[in-house]
Amino acid sequence: MDHITSAKNPIIKALRALRDHKGRAAAGRFLVEGEVMLREARKCGLAVRDVLAEENFTDLAGELEATGARAYTVPRSLLEAVCDTRTPQGICASVDLPEPLPLSNAPAKIVALDGVQDPGNVGTIWRTADAAGFGGLLMGAGCADPLSPKVQRSAMGSGFRLPYTPVGDLPAALAELKARGWSVIASDLRGDDFYSHPDPGGKFVLVIGSEAHGISDATRAAADMLVKLPMRGGAESLNAAVAAGIMMYALTR
Repeated sequence: MDHITSAKNPIIKALRALRDHKGRAAAGRFLVEGEVMLREARKCGLAVRDVLAEENFTDLAGELEATGARAYTVPRSLLEAVCDTRTPQGICASVDLPEPLPLSNAPAKIVALDGVQDPGNVGTIWRTADAAGFGGLLMGAGCADPLSPKVQRSAMGSGFRLPYTPVGDLPAALAELKARGWSVIASDLRGDDFYSHPDPGGKFVLVIGSEAHGISDATRAAADMLVKLPMRGGAESLNAAVAAGIMMYALTR
């Protein structure tokens, strides 16, 4: 296992570039940090490529090397230079991008995000969708980058298990699914009480809008049902991820 000491080393430069969307797209890989997340990536069948590890993480680095990865030991300073977190967990690696969710073979229960910009909200919705039994996510324009380290940390491994696909024209994608039998339920402050909505049937898309502006007019027009959670206390609204979680579990109970 080679030891890297220079920030100018091409391996260090390549992994650091994965913190940026353009770097990820160019390399076809993204950055995964920490033992738990790397083990989850392997468990989900994602290929691990270049591994950087501190001396006390060489056992895991060796395990990954045995699966075809290239492992390198590095000082703490280089790990900090590469990782997105302020206090890295001792190991990180480049991992092949997951396969996208094909609309041609879409699952029965889908979450669609319309301009959800906060990485924590995107990751939390992703994780909750996985827990609630949804089959995948559609990411409309304006959403936080799903493969950014912040989103993946919030998703806690669900980003490796639950497939997603970015869609430039979300209303068109919703229209395509509607034509093939999916119901479209959109969260909207002008909608009806969520708990009185009609049964969406076995195939549906739940659309969650941006934190600041909600769903777009075009998405609103594409929806079969517009719903909102009742505010029975003094709060005017809920966090997007919290509202999404309540609706997801209610829809799959």
